[in-house]
Amino acid sequence: MAATLPLLAGALALGIPSAHAADPVPSGRAALTGTKPAWATGAADQGATADTNKVDARVYLAGRDAEGLAAYAAAVSDPHSPSYGKYLSAAQTQQRFGATEEQVAAVTGWLKSAGLTVTGTNQHYVSVSGDVAAAEKAFATELHNYRKGARTYRAPVKTASAPGALARAVLTVTGLDNAPHKATHHETLPGPGPAFKNSGPFSTYYGSNIATTLPDAYGTKVPYAVKGYTGKQLRAAYGAGRYTGKGVTVAITDAYASPTMAKDAQRYALRNGDKAYRRGQYREVKPADYNSVEACDAAGWYGEESLDVEAVHAVAPDADIVYVAGASCNDPDLLDALNKIVDHRLADIVSNSWGDIEANETPDVAAAYDQTFKLGAVEGIGFYFSSGDDGDEVANTGKKQVDTPANSAWVTAVGGTSLAVGKGDTYKFETGWGTLKSTLSADGKSWTDFPGAYTSGAGGGTSSTVKQPFYQRGVVPDALARANGAARMRTVPDIAAVADPNTGFLVGQTQTFPDASVRYDEYRIGGTSLAAPVIAGVQALAQQARHFPIGFANPSIYARYGSPLYHDVTDHPLGARGLAVARVDFVNGVDASGGLATSVRTLGADSSLHAVRGYDDVTGVGTPSRGYVASYGYGYGYGYGFRR
Repeated sequence: MAATLPLLAGALALGIPSAHAADPVPSGRAALTGTKPAWATGAADQGATADTNKVDARVYLAGRDAEGLAAYAAAVSDPHSPSYGKYLSAAQTQQRFGATEEQVAAVTGWLKSAGLTVTGTNQHYVSVSGDVAAAEKAFATELHNYRKGARTYRAPVKTASAPGALARAVLTVTGLDNAPHKATHHETLPGPGPAFKNSGPFSTYYGSNIATTLPDAYGTKVPYAVKGYTGKQLRAAYGAGRYTGKGVTVAITDAYASPTMAKDAQRYALRNGDKAYRRGQYREVKPADYNSVEACDAAGWYGEESLDVEAVHAVAPDADIVYVAGASCNDPDLLDALNKIVDHRLADIVSNSWGDIEANETPDVAAAYDQTFKLGAVEGIGFYFSSGDDGDEVANTGKKQVDTPANSAWVTAVGGTSLAVGKGDTYKFETGWGTLKSTLSADGKSWTDFPGAYTSGAGGGTSSTVKQPFYQRGVVPDALARANGAARMRTVPDIAAVADPNTGFLVGQTQTFPDASVRYDEYRIGGTSLAAPVIAGVQALAQQARHFPIGFANPSIYARYGSPLYHDVTDHPLGARGLAVARVDFVNGVDASGGLATSVRTLGADSSLHAVRGYDDVTGVGTPSRGYVASYGYGYGYGYGFRR
């Protein structure tokens, strides 16, 4: 196997984050490319950071064979490779690709000799703390203060470096710049701080309750939004069949941990027709301590956790679920949560409904994430990330861009749709998720400024930093892959599922109400935070059908492109006429005491992004159709079933 790795590296190399050309480094040292942020420009320079300021950094270890890791991770994930599915155990992965004791000792000695204090060591990194002067000595670069928007942050003046003798031992260093690297959860409706409830009227399935007393939209009466789909409806829509996820473990990562999660999940399942949790089916792995509780709005993550856990169980009711909590919403703590899963192989599938915009990502942090994803791929672990809830991000940031870590070539990015499940749990149609909102006029006879303003939609587009991975070649149109220039780049998403909160999922959660009471209640929710755990659940069903881990799924997902195994989702599934639903909401988010707000929500209008026939940057290859799950059980890719 080892002899084939150089060839595999050339044939299957995945897109990697690009960085600006490294600055010249002193003789005898090796550049740690990507450690100077793009925003640290001469024009933004505010002068040297005081020598006595504190620096907390992590030096990530490259391990024994960084190139071999990337090649093997690609090979075991590609159905067309002879190494497909030949996964390693966590111990074998560490032995073959992890850092040696000698590398750790050498890196530790270098950092200590510069005057830094080692605060922690594990198989992934050495963490250090010290003053600016010591950090500058260790990494051979000055640290200055730079303007970034309305704030000022510290960053290296030039690319950091390590001693040349450690070039193969050090992957990168993070923490030299102190701009925020915080993830936000991708949920569209409010979380559990102040309580949230939907008003109604509702539809029990798409189109079951028509708003006959409200004005027309697009020349017809429209249905009220569903109360919230349940597992039975989602399983039917995405072709679950007889599969339940038995024998598969799904991990979920978020920041913090809801103290009522296990109780809420069991209650939700019993109330909504899902299978009751068996003893030990749900468990939690939590850090010893939490941090940044106020800065990250810790309680705001509880709704995210509730959605993720309950959606996975609704789609894959027999799958085991392990919730792995991050100590905060900051990248180092979320990386620690992901590394726990890899180091102990806690799960086969990992659902992650959080991220940040690509402009806030730096190549050093991206490299640390990618190393974790590659180690997971070698072990047969697949990572799924929601693509974001702000479409092309222009309305949110003023710049067209994608989200991260969904932009990584080593994860499955999950986009979003508006889903219509009809009477008898029949699949009717899907559109790309993108919403326009228009409110009811004062006289109740028309919609104000119809179709209204853009509110939210599935994230997608073309990365500015990650090259096109091999599995997207020949599938993603050049108009998308080359949207940012001549080079073909990673395009997001890869696959999609229901995300629109107007056709969303019913979730149950213990919340705090205005009268200070704390009690369980249920509400409808959406966002690609819903799509990611739904796809994770579908993949658990597919793994059950396969009787073997799917691992990093993108090569298998793209191998099925263009077949009836996917719903090919477009913005106009029923023709040129627009689609919309009516909503009535509590103004105060809790009850009618503050009044009601009536609106019409147009479907299939996602910023500048469009769901079209074939691959698109709203829904990727599409959504799982009947036969998708079962296709993993009859040798798809080896002469059976549909091929592209």
